[in-house]
Amino acid sequence: MHRFRTTVARLRPLAAAQTGPSQSQPSLPARALNAPARALNSPARPLNSPAAAEPFLSGSSSNYVEEMFSAWLQNPGNVHKSWDIFFRNANAGTPPGAAHQRPEGLAGAQALVGSQSAVEKLVEDHLAVQSLIRAYQVRGHHIAKLDPLGISCVDFDDAPCAVGFQNIGLYGLDESDLDQLFRLPTTTFIGGSEGSLPLREIIRRLEMAYCRHIGVEFMFINDVEQCQWIREKFETPGVMQFSPEEKRTLLARMIRSTRFEEFLQRKWSSEKRFGLEGCESLIPALKTIIDEASLSGVESVIMGMPHRGRLNVLANVIRKELEQIFCQFDSKLEAADEGSGDVKYHLGMFHKRMNRVSDREVSMSLMANPSHLEAVDPVVQGKTKAEQFYCGDTEGKRVMSILMHGDAAFAGQGIVYETFHLSDLPSYTTHGTVHVVVNNQIGFTTDPRMARSSPYPTDVARVVNAPIFHVNADDPEAVMYVCKVAAEWRTTFHKDVVVDLVSYRRNGHNEIDEPMFTQPLMYKQIKKQKGVLQKFAQKLIGEGVVTTRAYQEEVARYDEICEEAFARSKDEKILHIKHWLDSPWPGFFTLDGQPKTMICPSTGISEEELVHIGSVAASVPEDDFKIHGGLSRVLKGRVDMLSQRLCDWALAEYMAFGSLLKDGIHVRLSGQDVERGTFSHRHHVLHDQNVDKRICIPMNFISPDQAPYTVCNSSLSEYGVLGFELGFAMASPHALILWEAQFGDFHNTAQCIIDQFISSGQAKWVRQNGIVLLLPHGMEGMGPEHSSARPERFLQMCNDDPDVFPKLSQDLAVRQLFDCNWIVVNCSTPANFFHVLRRQILLPFRKPLIVFTPKSLLRHPEAKSSFDDMLPDTHFQRLIPDAGAAAAAPEKVKRVVFCSGKIYYELIRERRSRGLEEAVAVVRVEQLSPFPFDLVKAETDRYPTADLVWCQEEHKNQGYHDYVKPRLRTATRHTRPVRYAGRDPAAAPATGNKATHLSELQRLLHTALQLPLSEEDE
Repeated sequence: MHRFRTTVARLRPLAAAQTGPSQSQPSLPARALNAPARALNSPARPLNSPAAAEPFLSGSSSNYVEEMFSAWLQNPGNVHKSWDIFFRNANAGTPPGAAHQRPEGLAGAQALVGSQSAVEKLVEDHLAVQSLIRAYQVRGHHIAKLDPLGISCVDFDDAPCAVGFQNIGLYGLDESDLDQLFRLPTTTFIGGSEGSLPLREIIRRLEMAYCRHIGVEFMFINDVEQCQWIREKFETPGVMQFSPEEKRTLLARMIRSTRFEEFLQRKWSSEKRFGLEGCESLIPALKTIIDEASLSGVESVIMGMPHRGRLNVLANVIRKELEQIFCQFDSKLEAADEGSGDVKYHLGMFHKRMNRVSDREVSMSLMANPSHLEAVDPVVQGKTKAEQFYCGDTEGKRVMSILMHGDAAFAGQGIVYETFHLSDLPSYTTHGTVHVVVNNQIGFTTDPRMARSSPYPTDVARVVNAPIFHVNADDPEAVMYVCKVAAEWRTTFHKDVVVDLVSYRRNGHNEIDEPMFTQPLMYKQIKKQKGVLQKFAQKLIGEGVVTTRAYQEEVARYDEICEEAFARSKDEKILHIKHWLDSPWPGFFTLDGQPKTMICPSTGISEEELVHIGSVAASVPEDDFKIHGGLSRVLKGRVDMLSQRLCDWALAEYMAFGSLLKDGIHVRLSGQDVERGTFSHRHHVLHDQNVDKRICIPMNFISPDQAPYTVCNSSLSEYGVLGFELGFAMASPHALILWEAQFGDFHNTAQCIIDQFISSGQAKWVRQNGIVLLLPHGMEGMGPEHSSARPERFLQMCNDDPDVFPKLSQDLAVRQLFDCNWIVVNCSTPANFFHVLRRQILLPFRKPLIVFTPKSLLRHPEAKSSFDDMLPDTHFQRLIPDAGAAAAAPEKVKRVVFCSGKIYYELIRERRSRGLEEAVAVVRVEQLSPFPFDLVKAETDRYPTADLVWCQEEHKNQGYHDYVKPRLRTATRHTRPVRYAGRDPAAAPATGNKATHLSELQRLLHTALQLPLSEEDE
């Protein structure tokens, strides 16, 4: 409607505007042109009204008329002579229905004739051509020849693509129109420098652009500039042309990709290697993307990929030494590194090399990853974001990521969706990722029609308006061009883009698998399929780009390189996993990868620093910043604590973060609602109550030369966000990276990251990581959810031996940390929480830290720490002994209750009410793993006649009991039994009934503190 009225306004005669018609009798053109606009709001009108004479000005026709009029205003020569006459007559006051004149020999006559039907036919035909062009742009990929096997599983039967010569009748055109000249709209580039083309040529060029070996999905993108950019890249005549030198380079890359797999097959025919046969064009695809990125200024590329083709990528993209790859097949090779190691097709690699196309150095990192498909996606994005952050690359111009996927996993794994949804979030964006799908058109043995509900495996990318370029992988030139465009898209718009390499898998899922069991027809076709290298070489030989002899010499040259590397690989006797490290930390370790010391300095800081950071935490550093009244009370409470030299949980965290920032250590805290904190205790981001979106982060006002503090609410994702933060922590050891679960039990939706990367990452890949997980935990009567962070799961994955008492030494505490796979703590005081966070950075190595954080203790009046516990020469306490009456007279103690976390406060309250301060000692195990055997032994030796109890608020089959009991027994040399006080075994973590919760609590407290009757009492 708006467009129609705009057209009407533009067509009004200038003369009418100058002379001003009488109000009672408007000029004929004004009446005629205004009538259709009025009629649109009228239920009925006489057919003989003025508007009936020009129906082509209503509805969608107005789009075309407006376009033609705009062109005519710029230059009358831009339009057909008939339109020129029409606009001149209409501008002179002639009604639009009579303004058309039939030109004499395309020029001449000025007499008005009744040619309304000719005008209508002309407009309708041009509109039909516009619709046809749009149909190709929207659905041309439906009929593109994408499948090398010609048996495409993509089903569009419900939405047939009505394009081609045979379907022009659907648009109101017929064969007589094929040679008619049509003006091209501005939404296509098929004309090149020509403004008009015959319909036959229009269809031919659209077929060339959209229906050959490239299928383009982009018309769902809601940005006009981006759509036009893509149209220009694929529609402009002659765009996909390569120089002879480019073709020879492409051939050389295809030779390396293909002959590498053939060499492995000859040497180790029965070994699993998950080869690339059937999609060898992946290697030139990746190299083209990296070439184009390097030309645009990218200095570092971080890649993630599944197992298929990984060895080929390592050899021919990352350029890992071939002998290092070949020796992985030697079963007699001894491992030089501690830990389990991993299979060859899971390993990663970091390498810096000169790019021959750009003549610039490029760092390339292929991330190690488990068999869990797509799990590495957010990890790659996190590491990419970190590298961008550390080098000040705020637009993603220097660091980028490439993610490779399998077709079944890309469609089936939810982490793909979670990762896409991080792509444009301010604290998570990597400013565009190039996704390359190796589309084998099959899962392990599962057909696509059973594996996804969408036509393409790539449809998930539509959610972020990422263009999708499907390409027949048996056409290396088409692959090369599409990858070039994808890299340019990323450089231009800094948005995600997907390249779908439609290919096949020549072997089974692995080289010793039989695919004919489940896909007999597909594999009969594959066996007939000529290799892509052979077809491409024949094509270039036929074009005269290379000679047969030159091609054969290039093949022989690479075969010789492989044979020489194979001979050298036999000299390798030891397997060094650290040579496959994907994230090196230069200068942090010694040259042989060991810590520079085994000493951890004091984690305390000066009182002056504590007061300064506390003052910042209690202030609003911005001027004229109105905070919420409730927050004013929180800040006042912090001021009061400072005056008393005390800190609660939130203030201790503030002091830990602030002191590290002051020392130049970047701190990043991420998770759901972490800015305020789930329990409204943190308030690290203040919001102006009067100015929308104005915020203040006081933590960034601690010191002029401090490191930046990043605190960011994440999307409502655990799997994706925890993976992202893990990747961020890989980039540098000089940063404290924390992920907080909204409630501790929410971590189980990120279990894959915890199990496959955090728990076992160092053992498999010799890759240390200092990420911190903050998991709110505690039985508060809130029901089965939101109660337990499942500590039993983390403890069950700890690698320390419950039956071995460690050898005592001065550096035992640090040595234990170095030997463990991760650290698990449940702090009962703010000071200890402060120390354990600072210890993460002051340790000479990095280990993941799992912290079970409190909920009710955040505001518990007794859960406060004195500054004295945080001053220089203070440390994290692995175990906090009883410091009351029981410790003063240990010979009177009848029971020692070991516990961890919140239950301590309930135990001492109950002990106080029963008057058992002298008879019962309560000892807190703050660091559960590595277990403090030495300190536990010291406590049990202090109370030699007391019986021992482990008390926990969790159920017996949950919590810490199964982990702690055998270690307590080992600490006492199995000389004293350890009794249990806690909830009975249960399937759910907690009861949903408040009364039941309280009765269970009272019962376990009674069990923990009920002493045996003495002879006097009897």
